[in-house]
Amino acid sequence: MNNDLIITKASGEKVKFSIDKLRSSLKRTGADDIIVQHIIDKVRDELYQGISTKEIYNRAFALLKRKKSYLASKYKLKKAIYELGPTGFPFERFVSAILKYAGYSTEVGKILQGKCVTHEIDVIATKNDKTTIIECKFHSEPGITCNVKVPLYINSRYEDVKKHWNANPKNKTSLTEGWVVTNTRFTGDALTYGDCCGLYLLSWDYPKNEGLKDRIDQLGLYPITVSTLLTNREKQFLLSRDIVLCRELLQDKFFLDHLNVSEIRQEKILTEISQLCTLNTQ
Repeated sequence: MNNDLIITKASGEKVKFSIDKLRSSLKRTGADDIIVQHIIDKVRDELYQGISTKEIYNRAFALLKRKKSYLASKYKLKKAIYELGPTGFPFERFVSAILKYAGYSTEVGKILQGKCVTHEIDVIATKNDKTTIIECKFHSEPGITCNVKVPLYINSRYEDVKKHWNANPKNKTSLTEGWVVTNTRFTGDALTYGDCCGLYLLSWDYPKNEGLKDRIDQLGLYPITVSTLLTNREKQFLLSRDIVLCRELLQDKFFLDHLNVSEIRQEKILTEISQLCTLNTQ
């Protein structure tokens, strides 16, 4: 029935609808087979030619939220990353936190001297006497990709900083890698160039099984914006106080008191967030 159904992606591209992709995205939340099949059956009944991926997502999200709110929070991860905007700074802190929990020591927004000029570096990460500099390319809307100009530009900055860093005897680590991290996707040329010049590219789903979504799920490092129980105003307040991760709110619960959140709501919010941080997807 849905084999020839055409849907519209955020970029405007028309593609065939895939039940398997919908099933896979629902399974990633940790929902059991009964919940997943129930949602697929409901969504399938409401499909029509040209329906947008956003409409499909909204319907599946609403159904999942009715079942278990923390599953809906996991399902909205991609949207939650966009909600870190409109500036890229919370995204930089988010990338820094992911690296920190992977064993790196990190610094955000530091000025480094290159051989030719100075550069403001989004994230500096150090592990095992090796340093990596990371440029974060945040987009607040879906459908925008990073083209080849981005890694071309970042690689030239990396090479300039590297020449000065590794020639400076005061530096106790070697600068060995440059990264570009985006919450959307890279074009084919961008990936080819990154591979050719040795720049590490990290996007929503690249490298395969090691993209942003995989790292977040594996480490339970969900942004505060995934919560289905916090209001947009509350999320923006927390972001303004540098609370970017759900687990950071668990450590600083007093911010909910500042927001005059009732004890009953606090309990629900903290329970949802605890489930997000401790449960792995199936």
